[in-house]
Amino acid sequence: MTAVLRLENVNTFYGAVQAHFDLCLDIYPGEITCLLGGNASGKSTAMKVIFGLVRPRSGRVLLAGEDATQWGTPRRVAWGLRSVPEARRLFPFMTVRENLLLGAYLRKDRRQVAEDLERLLDLFPRVGERLNQAAGTLSGGEQQMVAMARALLGKPRVLCMDEPTMGLSPLWVDRVLELVQTINRQGTTVFMVEQNARAALQIAHRGYVLRHGVVTLSGTAAELLDNPLVENAYLGGKAI
Repeated sequence: MTAVLRLENVNTFYGAVQAHFDLCLDIYPGEITCLLGGNASGKSTAMKVIFGLVRPRSGRVLLAGEDATQWGTPRRVAWGLRSVPEARRLFPFMTVRENLLLGAYLRKDRRQVAEDLERLLDLFPRVGERLNQAAGTLSGGEQQMVAMARALLGKPRVLCMDEPTMGLSPLWVDRVLELVQTINRQGTTVFMVEQNARAALQIAHRGYVLRHGVVTLSGTAAELLDNPLVENAYLGGKAI
């Protein structure tokens, strides 16, 4: 099976500081793939590389097998990458409806956009109750649902989520991850950067562990959950 998104031997630098060392990731269609790691491991930089916000010094970004390394961010978004960014990044003084519709700015099928929005509001009923509120007045969990629905309104080929559970209460963490599973079961490929390793691996198909810019472990989610190194480092054991 061809990866829908692949990072191939990526070496990324910030000036003289190297952030990635021959980073390789494969995200397969129809799956949830998680990238795990602590602070300063290179997770968020990997997301920036995927969207063309940071260009690797060497290596390639492949989208459905096509070399997209030199593509700008707009072309990658037009291809079908969509982001649920860290800290949601909503426009706080715009209404929830206005924030949602920004997700469809590249689409020309206005009637279908309206139908898709109604379908998304069935999936996110809390969002539907707050369409006319300013987005900045919502709770963190509610804002996360708006950010997810906004990205989905763009009909992503790959939905990329950066720390979707960060700063949320345990109840909202569970709800957000349930929604990620539902979205995936409806056919959306998901790539998720997360620090909450146990929660991510419990819903993912496969995962990678990144440490100081190097993939130290990879495999199916079940394999990683059972791996004592992951247990020690990320699931409550002694750090490695």
